[in-house]
Amino acid sequence: MGDSSESEASQPDLAALDQRVSYLSTRVQVLTQDTATHLEQTIEDISRTVPRLTYDLQFMRESGLSLQLGLKGIENKTRSTSADDPTTAALERLHFLSTIKSRMEASRDVLREAESWSVLESEVSGLISVESYAKAGERLAEANKSMVVFQNTSEYESRRALMISLQNQLEAAVSSALVAAINSRDVTACRTYFSIFGNIQRETEFRNYYNGSRRADLVTSWQAASLLDCDEPMTSSTPLSLFLNSSGEEQTNIPAIFPDPQPSLSAFIQSTLDALAPSLSQRLAEVSEYYGAAALPELIKSFRMAEEFAVSVDQIMGKIGYSALFLAHHSPSSPAVEEATGHSRRLSKRISMSRRIGAGKTPTAPSVNVLSGGGGGWENALFESFIDIQTEYSAFENRLIDRELARITTSLLESARNTSSDASRILQERSAAVFGMVEESLNRCIIFTHGYGAVGLVDAINYTFKTFLEASQRDLIPRIRQSGSGQNGRLSSPSTTLSPTSGTAADTFEELDYAPEDWSDFQLALHLLETCRVIRERLLVFEVKVKSTLVQVSTSFRLARADPHGLYLSGTTRGEAELLLQSSLNSAELHTLLDTIDPTGGTSESPVNGVVFGTALNVVRNFTRACQLCLQNIILKPLHAHLSSYATSSIWSSADPEGTRGAFDLHIPSFSLSPSPVILRVAEGLLNLPRLFEVYADDDALAFSIESLPFVDEESLLSLAESEPPRSPRDDRPGASRRQSASPPSSLRRLSIASTSSIPIPIQPGSPTSMPALSPEMVTSTWLYSLTHSLLSHLTSDVLPSVKTLSAHGAAQLSSDLAYLSNIIRALNVEFDDLERWKELVDLKDDEGRRRYEAKGAEARLGDGGGQESGKRIWDAVARMRGWDSPSQT
Repeated sequence: MGDSSESEASQPDLAALDQRVSYLSTRVQVLTQDTATHLEQTIEDISRTVPRLTYDLQFMRESGLSLQLGLKGIENKTRSTSADDPTTAALERLHFLSTIKSRMEASRDVLREAESWSVLESEVSGLISVESYAKAGERLAEANKSMVVFQNTSEYESRRALMISLQNQLEAAVSSALVAAINSRDVTACRTYFSIFGNIQRETEFRNYYNGSRRADLVTSWQAASLLDCDEPMTSSTPLSLFLNSSGEEQTNIPAIFPDPQPSLSAFIQSTLDALAPSLSQRLAEVSEYYGAAALPELIKSFRMAEEFAVSVDQIMGKIGYSALFLAHHSPSSPAVEEATGHSRRLSKRISMSRRIGAGKTPTAPSVNVLSGGGGGWENALFESFIDIQTEYSAFENRLIDRELARITTSLLESARNTSSDASRILQERSAAVFGMVEESLNRCIIFTHGYGAVGLVDAINYTFKTFLEASQRDLIPRIRQSGSGQNGRLSSPSTTLSPTSGTAADTFEELDYAPEDWSDFQLALHLLETCRVIRERLLVFEVKVKSTLVQVSTSFRLARADPHGLYLSGTTRGEAELLLQSSLNSAELHTLLDTIDPTGGTSESPVNGVVFGTALNVVRNFTRACQLCLQNIILKPLHAHLSSYATSSIWSSADPEGTRGAFDLHIPSFSLSPSPVILRVAEGLLNLPRLFEVYADDDALAFSIESLPFVDEESLLSLAESEPPRSPRDDRPGASRRQSASPPSSLRRLSIASTSSIPIPIQPGSPTSMPALSPEMVTSTWLYSLTHSLLSHLTSDVLPSVKTLSAHGAAQLSSDLAYLSNIIRALNVEFDDLERWKELVDLKDDEGRRRYEAKGAEARLGDGGGQESGKRIWDAVARMRGWDSPSQT
């Protein structure tokens, strides 16, 4: 059943396939028949066309031969007709006669030239003798044109020598009259003489006469000037001003005489500058040598006058350019003018190639070079003398800064000795003078180098503040840190002008066991800290000003880099701008500095980035840290005084008192001893410290750079400041901070990462910390935290290691003292690991202590390190006091 059904299902498919095959076979047969038909038709067409092609080619060949024969016949017929035509014969005759005439005229001209050369010397000499200089020049110009006739002949050299001799005679005859015309400002005569010199190819000599006569007075006045007898090297009556007046006169004279007024005026100025003796560079060297370290302002005066002169000359060049342009469009150019213009390319050896190429071309349309003067050569001659000084700007600036700093320091210290100024007043006056000095440095850099000396400026300002603050730290801080009575440590008697709370402050000092001198020193150190804050704020403001100025410089540099033809510096000419661009001041360091300040091209939306005075800010921070340490020493001075005799107390080496020996001795533990009087006074002083800060809780000086206090971790303080809740309005009431400052918050325990570190992490250049504003409570707590750690560091690092011997009774007393002190600092929310370590080791019994100390020594010998460095020092100190290290000494 299954097979039959499958065969039935396949039968329709086979039928359709058979039908499809039959259809395709029919189609193939039809296509084959059509292809055969088309092929037969094509073969028939080709067989019919090929014989026709052969016939066509034969026909074309025969037609070409017929055409050739026809053309030959026409040519023969034309020749026979022309030979018999009388017109043709007449034309050939006329051509022959014309050729003879031309050759005869040429022969006549040669003979005339020969005849003229034979009488040339007598004619020119005669014209010169009767002072007909113009005709003599024209005669020599005509003779010079015929020199080409004698080219490559034996007579050429003799005639050339005669021509030069006659030109020299004419020049010699005209020279005296020319000089007289130049000196008398006779423009018409000078223009006539220029034509004569042009006819004899002596334009260069004419320019030498003109420039030499016009600059004679200027060179003489320059040589007669004395720079050592006056305070200013150049004034309005100096030769430079006379030079400008002379250039103004040439604005009218030169266009009326020379066909190329701009290059002519440029050549006049350059030749005058080159003729100065001594040269401008030598005079500048004399100024520098005479004024020494103070030479830079005097050199800048000369430079400003040179720039004013250059700008004025450039304006004159522009006016002359307009005049020449007008004359070029409205006056026909004579051959003499065109020739003189062509010869003007030899004006100066120092003119750049681009200037020399453009100088000989008569402008036909307004161009930048024509209208701006395009001086080139004279600008180089003028500013090349200054470019060497500009490249040494940094050295000149540093010498001037050293001089001014010495003057400021000496004058202020002298005035302080003669008056009653304290250290803070001296620092304020010094800083004001220094800021005025760096403002002048910024102005000098922009005026003298147009911003190209920015690298030297930044280095000089950083050097200024570094030198100033380091010298102030050496001079002022030690005067406050001096110990002893009286006024030995101060510049003058303490100021009696106190704050409104001065009575409260004095009472506080009296209760805290401070002397009146300590009160004065405290106020002085606080004023110094306030002055440091003012200095840093002014330095940041000045840095913004410097960066804004340098952003403008960077913008002009970027524009010039994008379009070199648009190079422009305000207040000067393009020639000086090109010299500065090619000088060593245009260094990679300069562009790195400008890119740091202006990384996005100086757009208004982009912020001014980068730090230029990182070194100065670091020095301010270091000086602030020194003032803070000084203030801390003053505050902790009574406590340090109490601890001064603590290590030498006899109690440390004494045995148990006789009166306490009895049956009950074994039942009294060592820690039950009362704290020593010294520790009691120290603890009382620590607990009274918050009262000291009640008076100054809102003082900005205490809050300034608080992150640089000893034992204060900057990152932890910053996180605490950011997490501090906003202050309520009632916190601003008077006395609010005083009521809360006595108990520091427990979060201050996180201020120090390592309690044994007394030196904060230094600020890195270029990344000044911006600490947010802290509440008075936070400021007071931070100071108390730092003071407590400083005192404990002094105790554990300096005082306790000075104890020579520690008996069992002494150890018990020390343990009691340390335990009491530990409780006191915990009440102030302060922890100090070294104090706990001292207490732990002092409490050890001799046997256990000796065993553990020997185990520590074994670990150290095996390379395990024996613990942290501070822990090892404490172990060694306690072992020495208790005698645990005695077996190692035998």
